[in-house]
Amino acid sequence: MSSTIKVLLAEDQSMVREALAALLGLEDDIDVVVQVSRGDEVLAAAREHGVDVALLDIEMPGCTGIEAAAQVHKELPAVKLVVLTTFGRPGYLRSAMEAGADAFLVKDAPAAQLAEAVRKVLAGERVIDPILAAAALAEGANPLTDREREVLRAAADGSTNAELAATLHLSQGTVRNYLSTAIQKLAVRNRAEAVRIAREKGWL
Repeated sequence: MSSTIKVLLAEDQSMVREALAALLGLEDDIDVVVQVSRGDEVLAAAREHGVDVALLDIEMPGCTGIEAAAQVHKELPAVKLVVLTTFGRPGYLRSAMEAGADAFLVKDAPAAQLAEAVRKVLAGERVIDPILAAAALAEGANPLTDREREVLRAAADGSTNAELAATLHLSQGTVRNYLSTAIQKLAVRNRAEAVRIAREKGWL
């Protein structure tokens, strides 16, 4: 490996992406060799440019940064993964670690801290925002199954049970059961509250 760390930066907001790239570019040993704005562009770009580290925002079109991290971790296991988030949701941290992330940081962390995280993950260390780590431990695991999360995500736009059933290729009774179970697990009154709570905790 060369002495310069080759970095991929994935962030859908161009101003934020360019600012992060400029800040990291000030570091002598870090080179942002490719920037993408969509989660579904990450794997191909990482492969094409032979990057050492991928910095991934969570909220992106195409697929989330966590989903992109899982793809890269599976296909290019040598690439180190740093997940960045605007939202300090403990559920995101757990999901990111399960996807193979080596670091999880909030975007408003100082630039020097981000650069240091890049160096540390390349050296084999794991870097996690301590406040988020404590919150994730206190919060516990996501109680929702993959199917319950899928149905809740689909219900977020206000679709009826019939519409959800058609979209997800399930019966209306099955959709109703998944929604009911999710509502019970989250101790809320309706699906709208279930979606809100699950999003706030980073469980969707």
